Amino acid sequence: MKIKLKKIAAVALMAAALTSCGTKVRWTEWTNPLFEGWYADPEATMLGDELWIFPTYSQRYEDQLHLDAFSSKDLKTWVKHENIISANEISWLRMALWAPATAVNNGKHYLFFACNDVHEGEVGGIGVAVSDKPEGPYQDLLGKPLINEIVNGAQPIDQCVFQDPKSGQWIMYYGGWRHCNMVLLNDGFTGLVPFEDGETFKEITPDGYVEGPFMIFKDGKYYFMWSEGGWTQADYCVAYAVSDSPYGPFERVGKILQQDDVHGTGAGHHSVVKGPDGEYYIIYHRHPIGSTEGNDRHVCIDRLVFDEDGMIMPVEMT
Repeated sequence: MKIKLKKIAAVALMAAALTSCGTKVRWTEWTNPLFEGWYADPEATMLGDELWIFPTYSQRYEDQLHLDAFSSKDLKTWVKHENIISANEISWLRMALWAPATAVNNGKHYLFFACNDVHEGEVGGIGVAVSDKPEGPYQDLLGKPLINEIVNGAQPIDQCVFQDPKSGQWIMYYGGWRHCNMVLLNDGFTGLVPFEDGETFKEITPDGYVEGPFMIFKDGKYYFMWSEGGWTQADYCVAYAVSDSPYGPFERVGKILQQDDVHGTGAGHHSVVKGPDGEYYIIYHRHPIGSTEGNDRHVCIDRLVFDEDGMIMPVEMT
């Protein structure tokens, strides 16, 4: 009897193990959009087995004065974390709080943001906030922009914060107005550090680039992605390049995400995560079919598939 009970217990443990790393954690049968509301520019990250999404609140610039976050373990049930940061914490915020990026460093959660739709001579650009928890509340780390100036023609918006797995160096890619810069961050995210040649800002703009850069590392290659077209328009889309270095060069390969006649238009400004099932997913926003309101944007997710040569296949929207 004891042997039989041990066998039953062993089988149960094996089944539990298979469940925990198999079908139970595989993301299937999600519904796009993922959650209600007008949201855009989703920054997605995995925290344990939970997907967190930090989007732009998609409204008029004057009303974009706070950020919410959303979290889920199964892509079906979502927890909304409201007002993780707002104008109450950012003294220099006037409007257009945009396109957050996140990083976990030294046990702290960092939220990078852009605001004020800054132009030459104005106060605004890219800032950074910090919290002990992903849901905040976040506090402005510097009390001023990390990057305020227009350098190499790039408006300081749409930052992607990436830690090079080879060197451990934190790199930030950013830029609107069809220009993209790359900078190195110090370990505390309080400032920039120069490259070996003494320069602080390096332009790395690929052909067709408009805004929304994003970087992932996979199988020894660096996949650099960005958005093209107009963010209020149907032609908004995502393209990519592949390089052996996080510093480029980045030569455009082609589009991987764009509108279709069934699911939506203006599909772009994305991020990418590796899910609990080991597969890659692209999180992006799109306009509903027939919508003519530029801010009518909704957050969606679909699989990001690579072919046998490591090239990204066109995304099939669902």
